[in-house]
Amino acid sequence: MSKTPDDLKYSKSHEWLRSNADGTVTLGITDHAQDQLGDLVYVEVPEAGRELAAQEACAVVESVKAASDVYTPIAGTVIEGNETLADTPEAVNNDAYGAGWLLRLKPADSAALDGLMNAGDYQAFLESE
Repeated sequence: MSKTPDDLKYSKSHEWLRSNADGTVTLGITDHAQDQLGDLVYVEVPEAGRELAAQEACAVVESVKAASDVYTPIAGTVIEGNETLADTPEAVNNDAYGAGWLLRLKPADSAALDGLMNAGDYQAFLESE
């Protein structure tokens, strides 16, 4: 069973978002997603300043099994990409909700988070897949 922290929001494409005190949002892939991909060997994150539309591909994660785009569920501006993942992509496997975060984003509309799933909804979604 995948870990699904209660304080996060989730998308159907298996990204998580954490609201930060400064109004930014941290984004990563869920424990379920990293488990399905297997051992990650490469992660590419976006540059700071990049404008993203909702549902736009914003990062790439590659495992020994497959490469996969990561999509941002909400629109916004990239504040920071987790550059440490270039040297330690396994951080996503080891700590998907902590050190394995992919990017920080300043949302175009903070209310957009309200349209995402909470932990219970995401668990139900996973069970229905």
